[in-house]
Amino acid sequence: MEIQRILMRSLAVAVVLAAVTWTTTAEYIKVNSCCTKVSKAEVTDPIISFKMKEESLPCVKAVIFETKRGYFCSDWRQPWVQKKVKQFLYVKPS
Repeated sequence: MEIQRILMRSLAVAVVLAAVTWTTTAEYIKVNSCCTKVSKAEVTDPIISFKMKEESLPCVKAVIFETKRGYFCSDWRQPWVQKKVKQFLYVKPS
């Protein structure tokens, strides 16, 4: 009986560790209103809009891209981020 309890606790710890590892290594860092960290991974989904946010602790300076899947905090220093922002700004309305 004691061995089963130890195995169940070990399994629970393993599941929690796996969940934490999976969420911290996700391709995108999703955001609601403030970025506390940013991703260097390129957003490949079509971008609907973007916002530039300045640092205001605990928030960090970031570009927040909006896609159909949600909002993503991106590192403003990445060349691909700067390119996407420029492309979005210079698109002429139809």
